[in-house]
Amino acid sequence: MPDAIVAEGLVKRYGDVVALDGMDLAVPEGTVFGLLGPNGAGKTTTVRILTTLLKPDAGHARVAGFDVVRDVRPLRAHIGASGQYAAVDDHLTGAENLEMVGRLYHLGTGRAKQRARELLERFDLTEAADRPVQGYSGGMRRRLDLAGALVADPPVLFLDEPTTGLDPRARASLWDVISELVAEGTTVLLTTQYMDEADRLADRIAVVDHGHVIALGTADQLKDQVGGDRIELSLTSAADLATATRTLAPLAVGSVQTDTAAFRMTIPVTGGAAALTSALGRLAAERIDVRDAGLRRPTLDDVFLTLTGHETDGKIKETVR
Repeated sequence: MPDAIVAEGLVKRYGDVVALDGMDLAVPEGTVFGLLGPNGAGKTTTVRILTTLLKPDAGHARVAGFDVVRDVRPLRAHIGASGQYAAVDDHLTGAENLEMVGRLYHLGTGRAKQRARELLERFDLTEAADRPVQGYSGGMRRRLDLAGALVADPPVLFLDEPTTGLDPRARASLWDVISELVAEGTTVLLTTQYMDEADRLADRIAVVDHGHVIALGTADQLKDQVGGDRIELSLTSAADLATATRTLAPLAVGSVQTDTAAFRMTIPVTGGAAALTSALGRLAAERIDVRDAGLRRPTLDDVFLTLTGHETDGKIKETVR
């Protein structure tokens, strides 16, 4: 399968700050590629270069077969982009917003109107088509913004935190739309602050830190790099956390994570159910009451913490440079 996006050795500096330090990417056609990283890792800078909004200081990249520096005009006709905030005009109706985008793509008045109606139906916005956007909900605005990115039916789509601020139902609806687009052959590069979103949508994931890729693979491959299982415990008292941490440290294959406010602990282990049984036995011997206990596989949050040393807390944001 050919690559829709290729970046090799991208470098971008802002004075003394190195935003990208040799960024390499390869995204096969018809797939979702997740770009994840902590604040200032270089995600948004990468997207801006790939969408021709910035020029790299070194390296090169091609999107849909076009060079991002030499072929700006034809490349822009082959990509769509939706940012963290819906880029819609509040004073226009939903239909007028999409028709305006169509005219900017030189579709012609008739085709622009037709394409607008097609997308309004696809994104379940037909009933609101002739209402000013200022009365739309957050989820409706995000769907309209994504529809705008699809007016020219681009083969490559860049989504920069597309579900930020949406409620769970609206997020799930947008996930379904993205999955449908990819099933039809669209290539998607996705940056997201939600680990479950990357787990759900991305065929491959690049973990970015300090301007370059530090880990690459499927969600399962990245989790396997972290290794082992996780015991999650909820105690009845925060006062027992220190004793429990000391008691269970011999079982851990990494650092024991504690949440004092929630009386919770996470212990990386090997041995699965046997390790959980041993942990509960040790706590019982210390007369430590356990409210809840469970065993789970590593999550992408665990991958993040292990590879970058940063907590995600579901709030990873890219610093706008």
